[in-house]
Amino acid sequence: MFENLQERFERAFKVLKGHGQITEVNVGDTLKEVRKALLDADVDYKTAKDFIKRVKEKALGKHVLTALKPGQLLVKITQEELTELMGKAAADFDLKGNPSVVLLAGLQGAGKTTHAGKLAKLITSKGKKVLLVACDVYRPAAIEQLKVVGESVDVEVYTEDDMKDPVGIASRGIDHAKKNGFTSVIVDTAGRLAVDEEMMDEIEAVSKSIKPQETLFVVDAMTGADAVNTAKAFNDRLDFTGVVLTKLDGDARGGAALSIYSKVGKPIKFVGTGEKMDALETFHPNRMAERILGMGDVVTLVERAQKVVDEKEAKLLEEKIRKNKFDLEDFLGQIQQIKKMGNVKDLLSMVPGMGKALKGVDIDDDAFVQVEAIIRSMTPKERSNPKTLDSSRKKRIAKGSGTQLEDVNKLLKQFEDMRKVMSMMNKGGRGRMQLPGLGRR
Repeated sequence: MFENLQERFERAFKVLKGHGQITEVNVGDTLKEVRKALLDADVDYKTAKDFIKRVKEKALGKHVLTALKPGQLLVKITQEELTELMGKAAADFDLKGNPSVVLLAGLQGAGKTTHAGKLAKLITSKGKKVLLVACDVYRPAAIEQLKVVGESVDVEVYTEDDMKDPVGIASRGIDHAKKNGFTSVIVDTAGRLAVDEEMMDEIEAVSKSIKPQETLFVVDAMTGADAVNTAKAFNDRLDFTGVVLTKLDGDARGGAALSIYSKVGKPIKFVGTGEKMDALETFHPNRMAERILGMGDVVTLVERAQKVVDEKEAKLLEEKIRKNKFDLEDFLGQIQQIKKMGNVKDLLSMVPGMGKALKGVDIDDDAFVQVEAIIRSMTPKERSNPKTLDSSRKKRIAKGSGTQLEDVNKLLKQFEDMRKVMSMMNKGGRGRMQLPGLGRR
């Protein structure tokens, strides 16, 4: 997420490290590099220029040049200004109303239908009964796609056979929700390849008819400056309440996330962080600013862990680790939990300092496949006591998992090393742990 931007910011602040004394000149050089980083991320020139001006004024006002740690203070000021640029704080999401109505708008291909499902799953987790309403009457298979999405999150989808009147369908969908005890409605609308008058008239008419509590503009994070221009056009007609930024886990330069709030005046409320239906998160400007500056995002990491970790199981596991009884069955369980938390490389990059360490390391979502296959090819007894694995058993496991004998031996050695590290940590020692199956390719 924003790897290029992180690298450029890191390079910018390196300018200060090579000087024995911090001066207005080398602070200026650093901020010049920061401006280049913003422009490279597809932030428009005026926004980048104003940002640098504010940082410089704050820096000189706080006497950065005479501070004990001037470099750190300048980074802190930059982090504060990045947070302001992206919206100051996480925005509220209004689910009041009986039912509460959420209207999704945006161009074709931005991911509206997929994010209708993600949003439905998120709202359902808050104890609400959600109805999806299909109002895309133009795109082939749009209704079927929404049905598939609805089924995947166990949410009903309202459709009509006569697909000619999106305004009427939206209104009747809400009536259906009221009659059948739904507490939230998400209306999925049609998009176009580009902004046109017909689409804007239609989405405006739908909005006036159903009067949604939330109107979310869904936009692809990889479209950069174009995303901001499209957001302006939609906001002029809809006055939307917030933005859903999709594909943030892809090769996004960051321009949309950095510019939308300052240029349109509407907050980013949610970000899509993967393909799975639970890969939707509340957008926190302060956390994103910290990630951009290579500070990690421990809070989000902990929040993701809390969603998948059972407290009782965690205590049992802690006890096993303390008694040095952590086995391959336990490790397999941990892999399942990590996979539920999202993209592995994204998770590791949330640990402070890991962003730089992961540069050039290719870790994809299949990183654990071989490890899982090897462990699953073992008997329960072998998983609980790997020392029973002799040569013939290892050959059987390799054959059963479709791997080589050396892969089995490598996993067992890495697992034993990990157990030693855990033992050292229990005794107050220090060590470095690498998850088996993950590494440089």
